[in-house]
Amino acid sequence: MFITKKMPKSLSAEAYRSLRTSIKFSSVDRPIKTLVVTSSIMGEGKSTVAGNIANILSQDGARVLIIDCDLRKPSVHYNFFITNGEGLTDVLVGNSDLKSVIKKVDDSLFLITAGTVPPNPSEILGSHGMEDLLEELAVNFDYIILDTPPVLPVTDALLLAAKADGTLIVVKSRVTKEKMVKETYDKLIDVRANVIGTVLNGCDKSIDNKYYGYYGDFKKHKEKKFKIKRK
Repeated sequence: MFITKKMPKSLSAEAYRSLRTSIKFSSVDRPIKTLVVTSSIMGEGKSTVAGNIANILSQDGARVLIIDCDLRKPSVHYNFFITNGEGLTDVLVGNSDLKSVIKKVDDSLFLITAGTVPPNPSEILGSHGMEDLLEELAVNFDYIILDTPPVLPVTDALLLAAKADGTLIVVKSRVTKEKMVKETYDKLIDVRANVIGTVLNGCDKSIDNKYYGYYGDFKKHKEKKFKIKRK
């Protein structure tokens, strides 16, 4: 269960509401509709962050769809307690129709699982079919959250970030090295991704046992700090 759903009045949920506002107003000229949530390496909490973002956006009345685009190690379905049956891969290869794989999680929150794990994830995610799918989904949803693999091990996230309106990088405190974050950012910029900020996750404060996080603009190096309570 996500903290934004389980404890909507917690400091953590409030932090995600602040993040929601930042996403909404990150670009006046180019509103964020498709958002990639990625990280540098595995284990930084990107799927949890993506799920909480999807939840908090839907709580504001928007129609939100989260898609598990990690076709190598799918995990979003675990977080939502849904079976990973037919999903994204099956639609893109023509084995399933789109309507049948969209699962309703809440009144305005929907999910497409990864589906069958393919032998060629990068080729599938970088296909024209994926681009056409996102365009089709954008007609019926206010926000589409793409939970992708980390940037440094594979190219999957870069392919999607080049297509999306915005990209968030999840960074885990005391795990992700500064060099990794810079390399991740540089790779995203190389494909002309719109990196709108970062979310710092897992910063343990021994005094009050809370997470600290921030939503920041890489280009201006200005951060908006907020507390996220440990789950």
